[in-house]
Amino acid sequence: MSAAHHYSNHNRRHHHHHHLLFLAVLLLLVVIPAKSENSEAEILFRFSKSLQKNDAIANWNPNVSPCDKNTDKPNWDNVICENGFVFGLQLENKGLGGTIDVDALKDLPNFRTISVMNNNFEGPLPNLSKLAGLKTAYFTNNKFSGQIDNSAFEGMHWFKKLHLANNQFTGKIPSVLGQLPKLTELRLENNKFEGQIPDFVQERLMDMNFSNNSLEGPIPRGLTSLKPSAFEGNDLCDGPLSKCTSEPKIALWKIILVIIAVAAAVAAIVVVIIILRQRKQTPETETRPTPTPSGAVAGGATHQTRAPSAATADLNKMEQGSQVMAASAPDRSPDGAGGPNNNKRPEVQQAVQKLLFLKDDIEKFDLPDLLKASAEILGSGVFGSTYKAALSMGRVMVVKRFRQMNNVGKEDFHEHMRRLGRLSHKNLLPVVAFYYRKEEKLLVSEYVNNVSLAVHLHGNKSRRQPNLDWPTRLKIVKGVAKGLLYLYNELPSLTAPHGHLKSSNVLLNEWYEPLLTDYALLPVVNLEHAQEHMIAYKSPEFKHSGRITRKNDVWTFGILILEIITGKFPSNFLQQGKGSDTDLATWVRSVVNEDMTEVDVFEKDMRGTTNSEGEMMKLLNIALGCCDLDMEKRFDMKEAMERIEEVKERDGDDDFYSTRGLSDDYTQVSMNI
Repeated sequence: MSAAHHYSNHNRRHHHHHHLLFLAVLLLLVVIPAKSENSEAEILFRFSKSLQKNDAIANWNPNVSPCDKNTDKPNWDNVICENGFVFGLQLENKGLGGTIDVDALKDLPNFRTISVMNNNFEGPLPNLSKLAGLKTAYFTNNKFSGQIDNSAFEGMHWFKKLHLANNQFTGKIPSVLGQLPKLTELRLENNKFEGQIPDFVQERLMDMNFSNNSLEGPIPRGLTSLKPSAFEGNDLCDGPLSKCTSEPKIALWKIILVIIAVAAAVAAIVVVIIILRQRKQTPETETRPTPTPSGAVAGGATHQTRAPSAATADLNKMEQGSQVMAASAPDRSPDGAGGPNNNKRPEVQQAVQKLLFLKDDIEKFDLPDLLKASAEILGSGVFGSTYKAALSMGRVMVVKRFRQMNNVGKEDFHEHMRRLGRLSHKNLLPVVAFYYRKEEKLLVSEYVNNVSLAVHLHGNKSRRQPNLDWPTRLKIVKGVAKGLLYLYNELPSLTAPHGHLKSSNVLLNEWYEPLLTDYALLPVVNLEHAQEHMIAYKSPEFKHSGRITRKNDVWTFGILILEIITGKFPSNFLQQGKGSDTDLATWVRSVVNEDMTEVDVFEKDMRGTTNSEGEMMKLLNIALGCCDLDMEKRFDMKEAMERIEEVKERDGDDDFYSTRGLSDDYTQVSMNI
């Protein structure tokens, strides 16, 4: 054998050994995890050490994985899991203090969202830039303070939503926020930010609020499409506000301050000269108190159609998509393509899309069970069709199909659904599961047998059913009010916590307890569709500006009360000839004011009204207070709830009447029943 041939064989064997060694190392990297099974537990337990009053994390155990790898169910309280990994933290309304240890959280590779709203955190905002993959952060209603440096957000290319409202931040708004490419929401209201608003270059800014700060100067061109209310409580101009003058007001104040300062300095020099001369004349000196400037710091405020075969066929249209789609199971990059930590596991990529459950206390079923179920079309609304599906296991579910939610990303949709899944109130119909596709979504809830309030109010005659009596109507109003107030308290960051209130979205169970449906969907519905269809009873300010506010929900609630006690359908009263801008509240006021002796206001066929005229008039007055044309005078939801609680079934049920009773304008209205 020649030396060259021997050398060649040696090289081939050497190369072969290196190749085997490379495969062995690669196999070890795949088989052996980079961290131990409890690494996420250790990280979160380290994070918890920085919190004060940490009852919210009492069951956090470093020896137990925070997330169940098989079911996606969190083993720890207030932890959000996705595909078996820690996806975020939901530490709201816990009375927490201390600090937020981002140095610990940065070691969680799949960490995307954090919410610490309504707590007692103080001090500076943590450096969120350390959490490179973070997408949403909610810090509203705390006591954070101080200036925020640009470095707190640098490099956050995936960041979408930042809520800092109702804190005590000072200084300038970080200019880097205007450059974050994916930012869509920024809530900075009720702080102490000062200076000018930086430029914002993002094309898809959906929810921005700078109100009630100390901001000044012109509004940047990128924000000119926002409503004026987003800037109120500042010294701003241009955009939706009045034009800036050639000499802005702030410059005048600076000049005035300089003049005052110069005058004070001259006066002080004069005083010093006089004192020195007096000292030369008399050896004795007097000790004079030094004047101390005083000031106050003002804190910011805060016909049901039965067609089983057609419905089943319609539902089964989704089967093709469900069979070929792989579950997204968010990739390790925050937006699904490229980006940091892009290390999807093969078994996750091959998973089949399925129903995701939001409630644990329900027998599980899957999409094929729904597709095989006998279905009945319950109706078709502004979103799509609603089906009644009788499962083989005996359960009856309602499936709502939504098509107008294709502008929201998967992770954002999942996050919002988890928030809805945590809601629990006897006057809310729970969303128990959902199904996600880009083109359409399914929301699944329990079937309620006693149909909707709209049918009871407007369809009982055709159904040959008796009309609702007065005590039942009052019970329904009180239940709706409790459900709405719960939404307001639990979802403080939503502009309109219900957003789609109408009589067909109030179901009645067998005891005539109301159950609200289609609530809190504004954040995931396409904006243009929401503005056109979701606000069923449109307030005057919404008709004028298209702006959705919390007072929209109050107005809608007032209209719903009037619908309940008058029996008139809000979309039909315009036939009374009052004009195209008339609404049910305006019609009631006009009838009351035109003839104070014979007024046909209340439902004529309403039973159980004997000795209840005064209480019914109280409720009418409350409804009109919820529909005040002046938004400042219109009740808020808490005040409306308090007043409604004072309404009784019969006059004289209490020893005294509330001082919040009727005004003289309404005490003479006739029942005419």
